[in-house]
Amino acid sequence: MTIVPSSPVSPAAGAPSGLDQVVAAETLLSHVDGAAGRLILRGHDLANLADWRFEAVLSLLWADLVPDAGDTDAVTKMLAAARPVAFALLPALLPATDGLSEVEALRLLLAALPDRADLPHHGLAVAATPVFAAAIARRRRGLAPVAPAPHLGLAADFLRMLHGEEATPEKVRGLETYLVTVADHGLNASTFATRVIASTKAGLFSAVLGGLCALKGPLHGGAPGPVLDMLDAIDGEAAIMPWLTAALDRGERLMGFGHRIYRVRDPRADVLKRAVSSLSAQDGRIRFAQSVERQALALLAARKPERALQTNVEFYTALLLEALGFSRESFTNVFAAGRMAGWTAHVLEQEKTGRLIRPQSLYVGPWPEGVAA
Repeated sequence: MTIVPSSPVSPAAGAPSGLDQVVAAETLLSHVDGAAGRLILRGHDLANLADWRFEAVLSLLWADLVPDAGDTDAVTKMLAAARPVAFALLPALLPATDGLSEVEALRLLLAALPDRADLPHHGLAVAATPVFAAAIARRRRGLAPVAPAPHLGLAADFLRMLHGEEATPEKVRGLETYLVTVADHGLNASTFATRVIASTKAGLFSAVLGGLCALKGPLHGGAPGPVLDMLDAIDGEAAIMPWLTAALDRGERLMGFGHRIYRVRDPRADVLKRAVSSLSAQDGRIRFAQSVERQALALLAARKPERALQTNVEFYTALLLEALGFSRESFTNVFAAGRMAGWTAHVLEQEKTGRLIRPQSLYVGPWPEGVAA
């Protein structure tokens, strides 16, 4: 696979900042249309996948990349068999996560996944992530990990392992929708890192660990928590507009608004808004957040009419995960549980190409004396 600028870049013109507008891969997995506000996963609009089970979306993404992956029942059984394998690692390894952030703890545990011939690596990586994320979150609260229940789907078991009891169908549906919504999203920073590592034939576990390390960065996976910090800082309905105005006057970002790719509303935000609205546990919080959203959009349109800043996925991610009982520090790990679907699929797809990713850089430093540029 070669990296090709969508329009030729000469040394005089300079390299595109952040690889903007550079096509780095052909993929069957997902397409992000920022101008139209569309996200397509293997021929399906995200809005049409919102009610699917996470296992069905995994089956969709993995189909044709590995044997039997197109069978949702087979995928469900594989994940159910893999979760206890991950859980068996916890007695020896979980104490080593003390003192680490939750995402650093997840990185440590995923690095210990065994190379077993009887369990496909893509299935074990996806199955292990919620097992580890739930155990890490419980340990931060002084609670022992809860063993997985193979008769449950991955989303239902994730909530049960987190809270120690089965969740309501509404909450399971909410988490299911979230995991589906973030399953894949084009060649974002973590997915690109994953494909680069996969291209070296380092193996799936190494590749998805690279993706997780990229996700740890605050410019990629760390923004949903600050949305809640913003909501907490606004002291009631009457304070919304003054608070937002003062924040913009200080040159601050309004968390949960704007996206590097989407020039219209993020389609994932609409899917998650519907999921949040279906939960009744935090009606007051949700109504307040929606008032903040309305006033923020009006203010941004007035202040920055040329930028068309819209609500992004982080705004309703924060509200949904809070309503499901996840702490703010757990948000990145829950994101990883969903995005592991896309990471593993991209690894499988990249491995089929057999091509090392090796782009060129544009040298802008000094030349030795007598050497022409």
